[in-house]
Amino acid sequence: MPSADDTGYEETNRFEGGTTWLAHPDEAMQRASHVLDTDAGVFLVDPVDAPGIDDLAAALGDVAGVVVLIDRHERDAAAVARRHDVPVYLPAHLTREVDAPTERFSGSLPGTEYGLLRTLDVPGWHEAALFDGETLVVPEAVGTAPFFRGADERLGVHPMLRLTPPSALRGLRPERVLVGHGHGITEAAADSLRYALAHSRRKAPGVWVSGLLSVLR
Repeated sequence: MPSADDTGYEETNRFEGGTTWLAHPDEAMQRASHVLDTDAGVFLVDPVDAPGIDDLAAALGDVAGVVVLIDRHERDAAAVARRHDVPVYLPAHLTREVDAPTERFSGSLPGTEYGLLRTLDVPGWHEAALFDGETLVVPEAVGTAPFFRGADERLGVHPMLRLTPPSALRGLRPERVLVGHGHGITEAAADSLRYALAHSRRKAPGVWVSGLLSVLR
């Protein structure tokens, strides 16, 4: 697996159906993007552009589209889509527009086994997840970057959602969870997700205090 020194990005979470890259692995936000290899082709999810990601995608197949799963994760989606001459796929309830040809979808990502889950739909925060029964892709409702996680959590609910964790994720039993911030969870993923949701409220004060202290440092 190539290192950030070799490519300009860090690859992680590689599995039979795709992989993840962190374009700037040293940044605090740990923005993560994903390559999903499907029957309809390769989809790039919430991409942050970096030298070498086109080769990363090409190793899995032809790029069929770019996917944006949350309003504020437009990131470099438009530029990457235009470069590959493919549309940007947007869940129907997202309100953000992108500067590239778009396709709205609901139910599932067209031509794939990835069903669409509406994780959040409130003013200022419209988010969706993808789940094919094995791989769960969540852009921001949960994450593994330090500011998401409470004590003894491998996966944590977003600090702003700690009191109302997304019900759409409850009861899912993924083999892996790919997140928009941090490295994914590839072992005991279902247990990690269940624990994160079940303990979201109880661990909220510690997460909030840790976040405040990190700002004050």
